[in-house]
Amino acid sequence: MPAQAIVDNPGMHIAHYPISAPGEAALVLAPMAGVTDRPFRQLCRRFGADLAVGEMTSSDASLWHTEKSRLRIDHAGEPAPIMVQIAGGEPQALAQAARYNVAQGAQIIDINMGCPAKKVCRAEAGSALLRDEALVARICAAVVAAVDVPVTLKIRTGYSRQLRNGLRIARIAEDAGIRALSVHGRTREDHFLGQAEYETIAAIKQALRIPVLANGDIDSPEKAREVLRATGVDGLMIGRAAQGRPWIFRELRHYLRHGSRLPAPPRAEIGGWLLEHLDALYAFYGEGRGLRVARKHIQWYCHEHPEAARFWREVNRLDSAAAQREAVAAFFAQPVQLAAA
Repeated sequence: MPAQAIVDNPGMHIAHYPISAPGEAALVLAPMAGVTDRPFRQLCRRFGADLAVGEMTSSDASLWHTEKSRLRIDHAGEPAPIMVQIAGGEPQALAQAARYNVAQGAQIIDINMGCPAKKVCRAEAGSALLRDEALVARICAAVVAAVDVPVTLKIRTGYSRQLRNGLRIARIAEDAGIRALSVHGRTREDHFLGQAEYETIAAIKQALRIPVLANGDIDSPEKAREVLRATGVDGLMIGRAAQGRPWIFRELRHYLRHGSRLPAPPRAEIGGWLLEHLDALYAFYGEGRGLRVARKHIQWYCHEHPEAARFWREVNRLDSAAAQREAVAAFFAQPVQLAAA
């Protein structure tokens, strides 16, 4: 039986914004710093993501007018609702950041309490906030009061394995007016090690009235169905599994609707999608930076193909967008049997 039959709901909404169709679980692109820029968000939406969350933006006002921040708040041509994630550890600074991003076009504000990166946690932000439940309450309340758009929250299952307090944090967030919650199935202590656990996410979903998204290790159609059945959540948030595979959203939707897998896309078709992605990166960043940003995407797209390691070494040395694009076109035009020879 397709998993969608088990997701008995009118479709996920964040406040007045419909996210998924009636009876269907939402499929959402997770925010990933350095990855989910506008070109990648637009590509994932094209492949069926119901929502694509922008890269994490700082609550430090001194950084808002840098080139990096300018690009992170560029939403030109994106379909609504535009969702922006803010990060920081001081309630009023986060409230100010929320107001600033709404003024730049954000329609949903997401608060980051899930990032386990040392740089973020050293600044007492991201998942480091989970150890201070009173501060969580003050932050959520301040941001909700600061803007007239929905505010959501992304967390982990707890600060540590000994302090798996995700359920208490979730209740605090809902009481403060948070309109939807995303939960990564690891603690801050776990980073991305081991396997995600979904029991805590299931308990959170059962306890809350607001929509809940499950995140962590959802990398196949079968895993998507398993997580939906195990947790009863309103949707799934896909992060690392979309890197080099933005069409995963199309695969998941087909499987959840029909219970069967789509055929794997042909090598040449993947190459065509990557070339479109490269062109969008060059246009968005300019040739120099676009070429550098493109390198990691090229590696993700090609790593499962024969001769990928050799190709990656060669393409990583190229210093012009034209040469990079030509090398990618040639690699994906090769018949599989020749590439493997």
